[in-house]
Amino acid sequence: MRKCPLFYGIENENFQKILECLGAKVKSFRKKETIIAEGEPAKYIGIILSGAAQIVRVDYFGNRSIVADVGPSELFGESFACADIDAVPVDVVAAVDTKVMLADCLRITRSCSNECLFHGQLVYNLMKVIAEKNLMFHQKIEITSRRTTREKLTAYLLQQAKKHNSNVFEIPYSRQELAEYLEVERTGLSVEISKLCKQGFIETDRKSFTILRNIDY
Repeated sequence: MRKCPLFYGIENENFQKILECLGAKVKSFRKKETIIAEGEPAKYIGIILSGAAQIVRVDYFGNRSIVADVGPSELFGESFACADIDAVPVDVVAAVDTKVMLADCLRITRSCSNECLFHGQLVYNLMKVIAEKNLMFHQKIEITSRRTTREKLTAYLLQQAKKHNSNVFEIPYSRQELAEYLEVERTGLSVEISKLCKQGFIETDRKSFTILRNIDY
């Protein structure tokens, strides 16, 4: 929890006070169990203490799309809670067995009766996290706005290589999950991965990828 960006700049002696002030609750979830369901009140900010979660959008016809993945010490739900909307428009689902801490957003954004000195730092940290998430979602739009499955896949792989600063990296998704993240059909995705391998652009083993040479779109 101390690595969570929400608590940057907070002194060690204030951590217990923060948890009490925020009314923080720790809960455990099994793999594929829903942490926050679409339609629930948009009031909680969550922190992954262990495990991982996926933010998932399901459209009217039941098509599933992975909006983002959330790992240890990372936040989820903060944008919806701060937007003051009535209900969460997505599902947050445990990708593996996961432990999370949930806190009421209003207890962060509104000063409490105790006039805790760390509230100003929490609000600053929260706004910084939201700004960084906006940049992350912009990066996804850059990928999903591409026209073809090959273009989306190539853009994603190059983005991951840049993120890891290496041509060898591991992604957090299975093939089905990657298809849902890229918003493409799994069959078509598998075909394009196979083509890139045969053409000598990449090597892959499950979630591991190696970019062998510059990939053309």
